[in-house]
Amino acid sequence: MNVTLRQLRALVALVRTGSFTQAAASLHLTQSALSGQIKELELALGVRLVERSTRRMGLTEAGRGFYPLVDKILQDLEGVLHGIDDLKALKKGVVRVAAPQLMACTLLPEVIAAFRQEHPQVQVRLADCAVDSVLARVASGEVDFGVGPERPTGSDITAQPLFELPFMIVFPPGHTLERLASIGWSDVVTHPFIALQGQFTELLAHDLHGALRDLTLRPSHEVAFMTTALSLVRAGQGITACLPYAASLVGLYQLQMRPLHEPELRRTFQVYQRASASLAPAAASFAQFLYAQVASRSWDTAANGVTSTPGRQCAPAATPCRRS
Repeated sequence: MNVTLRQLRALVALVRTGSFTQAAASLHLTQSALSGQIKELELALGVRLVERSTRRMGLTEAGRGFYPLVDKILQDLEGVLHGIDDLKALKKGVVRVAAPQLMACTLLPEVIAAFRQEHPQVQVRLADCAVDSVLARVASGEVDFGVGPERPTGSDITAQPLFELPFMIVFPPGHTLERLASIGWSDVVTHPFIALQGQFTELLAHDLHGALRDLTLRPSHEVAFMTTALSLVRAGQGITACLPYAASLVGLYQLQMRPLHEPELRRTFQVYQRASASLAPAAASFAQFLYAQVASRSWDTAANGVTSTPGRQCAPAATPCRRS
């Protein structure tokens, strides 16, 4: 049985108008073409659906049973097609993003709010997690894409640089570091240092030792989230290091943030996506919006603090950021 949508639409148009002439006009067909499609449908089904007479058109008993089912199927199909159009037009959709907790409470909420002003019907669901959980959530398909610091990936995950920023030192007001004109890592290691668990500390210690072999980073605390580290700093339990994009949160904790020199250690953040999966329209649009938002910012790492001013960071198809 070879029944086509064109044949079914011809039948519905004929029944709704009650006329071969009007039905043909509504479908932009000739009357003979419409009649031919009805005959092809009847041949495919093996039953007669339409009673033809010179005075009026009517349905056979088989036609009266068949028509309501066809009409519902076509209405459901139209609803599905309209839904696809809405997704393509970003009138609706769901975007799922994984990000480390620090980024999830600083940069990303601002980007999500700006995106939803343009696309209010699109939902953006943010999964805040530990840094080293971002890739796992991407690989499992739990999220459309993830944002996090540069990490080794397998062939199943692609990575695109988002931005590269230097580490900043964070300390409470009145700390002895505040009096220094320039702060180096040699100054930092003399104070209790609060670090993050996992690869954050391992990579930081490795980079520091690689640049200055006589310096060793021995954290006094290792915590899961940067908000905990900032709370400990606020309580006078040590100092910590983070990237300039977190300046708004550092300000909320009423802490000082200053550049770190000798050496300047940097981190690249990337957008991670499953290599085998293409992004849906809403997710692809949000990813592009995120790149544009980051490209419009430049975190000024001046000695007296960090502010966000127009500038350019990494963006799709741009020259990749230097690896840290």
